[in-house]
Amino acid sequence: MSSRLGDHLRLARRNDIVGREEEKAIFRAALTSADLPFFLLYIFGPGGVGKTTLVREFRAIATELKMTAVYVDSRNIEPSPDAFTRAFAAGLGGGAPDAWESRLAQESRVVLFIDTFELLAPLEGWLREIFFPQLPENVFTVITGRNPLAAEWRLDPGWRSVINHLSLRNLGGEDSVGYLTRRGIPAAEQQAVLDFTHGHPLALSLVADVYQQRPHFRFQPADVPDILKMLLEQFVQKVPGPAHRAALEACALVRMMTEALLSAMLGLPDAHELFDWLRELSFIEAGAQGLFPHDLAREALINDLRWRNPDWYTELHNRARAYYGTRLQQVGALEQQAILYDYIYLHRDNAFVRPFYEWQGSGSALPDRMKAADGPILRAMVQAFEGEESAKLLDDWLESQPDAFLVFRGSDHEPCGFTLFLPLDQLDEREAQNDPAIRKAWNFVHKRTNLRNGETATYFRFWMVRDTYQTVAPIQSQIFVNMVRHYLTTPGLVYTFLPCREPDFWAPMFAYADLARLPELDFAVAGQNYGVYGHDWRSVPPLAWLALMGERELNTAPITPPTPVEQMIVLDVESFAEAVREALKNLHRPLALLENPLLRSRLVVERTGLQMEVGQRVDVLQRAIQEAAERLRAAPRDVKFFRVLHHTYFQPATTQEMAAEVLDLPFSTYRRHLKSAVERLTEYLWQQEISA
Repeated sequence: MSSRLGDHLRLARRNDIVGREEEKAIFRAALTSADLPFFLLYIFGPGGVGKTTLVREFRAIATELKMTAVYVDSRNIEPSPDAFTRAFAAGLGGGAPDAWESRLAQESRVVLFIDTFELLAPLEGWLREIFFPQLPENVFTVITGRNPLAAEWRLDPGWRSVINHLSLRNLGGEDSVGYLTRRGIPAAEQQAVLDFTHGHPLALSLVADVYQQRPHFRFQPADVPDILKMLLEQFVQKVPGPAHRAALEACALVRMMTEALLSAMLGLPDAHELFDWLRELSFIEAGAQGLFPHDLAREALINDLRWRNPDWYTELHNRARAYYGTRLQQVGALEQQAILYDYIYLHRDNAFVRPFYEWQGSGSALPDRMKAADGPILRAMVQAFEGEESAKLLDDWLESQPDAFLVFRGSDHEPCGFTLFLPLDQLDEREAQNDPAIRKAWNFVHKRTNLRNGETATYFRFWMVRDTYQTVAPIQSQIFVNMVRHYLTTPGLVYTFLPCREPDFWAPMFAYADLARLPELDFAVAGQNYGVYGHDWRSVPPLAWLALMGERELNTAPITPPTPVEQMIVLDVESFAEAVREALKNLHRPLALLENPLLRSRLVVERTGLQMEVGQRVDVLQRAIQEAAERLRAAPRDVKFFRVLHHTYFQPATTQEMAAEVLDLPFSTYRRHLKSAVERLTEYLWQQEISA
């Protein structure tokens, strides 16, 4: 009986792997032990380091050992309990999703592989607390991800006792040479390649592809600053033809490449052959939604194209945007959201947009209408971030406009964010006057713009994420995407209004999105001021707005909004101390520091001035804290406090318990020293704040 193509592919893949002997030995030893020494093997490392390749080898080993192997690729499933359970059941051989427990009981040992774990972040709590604890002890789980496991896993004594963490790094010199030799790289060329790639598996694979395309190629890194850029420049020059090169460039430009999109971007009636060619490339991966290049390969291809042929770069952008625009008019609401993520992804290279969107996992949750049980949860969010008076305003809208809420749910199906789309044309004056935000906007719309029959105006009255409020986060990105969908699909839309607590922070992004600052609509609730932005859809209707976004998408010069008028704030000693504590906690998280009041305190402003960009003021604040800590180190009686701060905040241990171990202190003593250290640091900073 002749072998199948799949057998050939599996053999070729196994022959392609080099090294990783220690990792394979750990895996094999665990599987062949009478009692599993641990139940979860977590493998983590940067992109392109070979995690998926190693998992493929592990699966082959499990098959050799006659064990059932279940593979779940997180790129191919929605991060929800139902989708994960269905994928797991399918991997076991099908059947009802709720029958997997009995199926597992029939096996002597089962190996569950979960690849690209970072895409299951919304599901992580459910997996840790519900799914994995239900698995019988004959199931051995292997997980791969880019980042180490979250603290909740590592701090839990139960999980800590059953997990083996494995950090995957570049190949060693001997293994790298073995790989290059196997791929036919001349021995005389190998040292130069090794010196330049440092054993990074993807870079080694790419350089081998270049040699395969150009047998007489001579590797000359010389002054090339970017390894991957240089490798891909060489590779792109020797693809089979211009159409293949164009296909590769198009694939790098979009979030996910499908055959239909490739046809549209290349102007071809049939792109099947080119699509199949892309699929075979070593640095192109296939997911449930299409093909995509490895992140490093994508960046190199785009940078090369933009430098080498900017006109073609622009044309590809225009064709992708036209394709998405057409599709938006042809599909339903759920597909529209996915297309809008693709559409907005085209803007990622604009220096202005990138800081305000979190692309990873942005499309993981779908919007939902509010359910009766959601009301108290949404109220708790508003109360936590905006106070009781705002929560009372929300109560009125929960009662009168329940259908205007759009809720985003986490893996537990509980609300993790929401938006309130208030239709101003459908509110009566009594409703509008009860809310200071809506009162001003209602008067603006009804007394100044004269809404006509069939016209509407929307006020996004509340928008927030459960854990991060209105700062940059995946759910916040989803909220904005659904606002855009509202722009494009609401008939007769005349105005949209968007309030925010930190209008200056969002000014660059909103200027890019053609949202005008409307200070006459600013309002306050319980002493907290809110700034308002808006867009006049009569002046710039949706199609014209899309064209404007297309122009800005390719504009390399950031759009500079008017310099905000900002005042230095005066903090009392308690507020100052609280701000210092928050700054220490977020010392290595610049985005979190953007909201710290110290950025507008005398401590920072006298060093920078109010006109300096907020990001630069974050740098100044970080330096001020570090300089104050150095004063502690210089004082003999305070040096112990410096050491506590150093291991807690400046070069933090994983946990405070571990910091106490590093300092050789009982935990109670460590906590006492930490409290005193923060107080001493705050004293130094406070003296700078109040000094003449």
